[in-house]
Parts: sequence; structure tokens; C-alpha cells
Amino acid sequence: MSAQPLTEAVTVPVVGCLGVPISAHTRESAARSVVSLAQRIRDARRADRVRHTDRGRDFDALRGSDVHLCNAYTLALADQDPELREILRSAALNLPDGQPVVWANRLLQRTTALPKTRVYGPDLLLDVFALSQNTELSHYLLGSTPQVLDALHGELRRRYPGARIAGTCSPPFRPLTDQELRQQAEEIRSAGADIVWVGLGTPKQDRWAAELCRTMPVAAVAVGAAFDFIAGTKPQAPPWMQHSGLEWVFRLGCEPRRLWRRYLFGNTRFVRGVVRQATRPVRVDDGIALRAAADRLNSGRLVGRGPENPGGVPKVRP
Repeated sequence: MSAQPLTEAVTVPVVGCLGVPISAHTRESAARSVVSLAQRIRDARRADRVRHTDRGRDFDALRGSDVHLCNAYTLALADQDPELREILRSAALNLPDGQPVVWANRLLQRTTALPKTRVYGPDLLLDVFALSQNTELSHYLLGSTPQVLDALHGELRRRYPGARIAGTCSPPFRPLTDQELRQQAEEIRSAGADIVWVGLGTPKQDRWAAELCRTMPVAAVAVGAAFDFIAGTKPQAPPWMQHSGLEWVFRLGCEPRRLWRRYLFGNTRFVRGVVRQATRPVRVDDGIALRAAADRLNSGRLVGRGPENPGGVPKVRP
């Protein structure tokens, strides 16, 4: 990746897809935006510590920024789940993780120049680690199994010896109690992490990333199956399948019993939603103004106002 200032803001279009604002980043600009987001949060945390001697107040007064990797399944779930849709509408940054999402955005906004390729979760994680080497930024890995985390930790150490990993946690697969959730958050807080990578599966990881950012100043990235792919515990689809939007076929072949419902119903709902949005006339008098949920660190411009984005302007975190 080319050498540029870590905190350089990147302005990109933000496209409403099935009611969710998706920032049309490239792979490189997405990584820079996440690092910039984390650096700004870290700087704000440091400034707050200078103002307050009570260590607890800095975490109470500041909030974080959640980043979500959105594929067709994520948007299909959000299309039928108002709580998840609101989480994504209020997020700091949503990225097009699936190639079908990229195609849908380009279809819905044919008059706007948008990237032709997606922001792949494993690439984002690796690129952010590369950019944050030999800086003060530290990472926390949350999710998967202890075996996967050990393999992931070792692989990241091997590739990026200058990166800081503040801690790891493999939570139980069952729902956590309130006490366990508080303890997990306290461990992350005590580790002093700047970027929390959340690999718990959609939609659990999206909800937990948003909750983390509500309670502490971190950049929390809901990154999907990136842990397994980078650790080498699950095979990745060949590049030609990824670029052709056929990664889901490969993954379905690898895990048919776990994924068949997800792809059968999720893909169908996503396609139906895109067709619905593409064929509805755009009303200019509906008062809709979905703001660039845009990175909160840049002035990303929204394109394509329309009835698929109800509810006005999403909430903006400090």
C-alpha cells in the first residue's frame, strides 16, 4: 500500500442499498479509513485523559465507532430485522464485503462512478494490520475458537511483527449473561485496545460491535469469517470465484448443512429487495436525507435518495 499519512481522510460516495448506507470504498481507501478512525478515537481518548484525572471518566464520556462488512446476507437480514437495520444505519462505516453488493450499488446508481470490486473482510484486516505496524495502535481479536485464535495470532505475528496485539478472547457460543458481557467489555477496556476485530458471525457480531462502541472508545470491526480464512482453518474460494460473485457457491459446497438456509433464503431476499428498489420511482418530496453514515471522519456524499431509505437521518455518534 502506498505511503500516505495514516490519518488522511478519504471522501467517497455513500449508496443506500436496501435501506442501509454503504460507503463505496476501494480496498486501499477502506483500510486507511479504519486506521484513521481508530487514530482519531485514540487521540480523543488521550486528550480526554489530559482533561480528567479520573481514569474512568474518559471511557464514560467517549464513544467508539463501529465498522460493518456487509454482504448480501447481511443486507437481507437487515431488510427484515428493524433492530439490525437501525444498527447499520447508525454505524460509523458500512463496507461492501460481497461482490453482489458492489453490483447492486452500481446498478442502483448507474450515473455515479463507483468501485468495481468489494472490500473483502480478510483483506481489510490484513491491510489495517500492515498500516498500523510500528504505530501506537493496538488490536484485539474477539471471536471464534481458542484454536483458531491461536493460529490467527501466530499468523499475524509472523506477517506483521511490528503490529501490536493487545489481547484475544474466544467467548462461548451460547448467549452470554449480563455479567459475562460486562466482564468481556472490561477485559477489552483494560487491554487498552484501539481496534477490536469481532468475528462472531452475522448478525451477532454486528450487534456486539455496536454495543462495544456504545460503551467504550474503540473502533470495532465486524469482520465475519476472516479469522478462519487468515488462520488457515477454512479454505477460501479461488480468486476467480470471488471476483465472479460465486464465493457463496464455494462456501456452500464446503459447509452445506450450515449454510444452505442462509444462501437459499438470504440471496433470494437480497435480489428481491434490489429489484424492488431499482423499480420504484424516486420521490423527491419524501424528506429523506440519509447522511454519509460516512466514516464520521469524512464528508462522504450520499447518492441516490429514494424510498428505500425511510426514517430520515441516522443518528451520529460523537
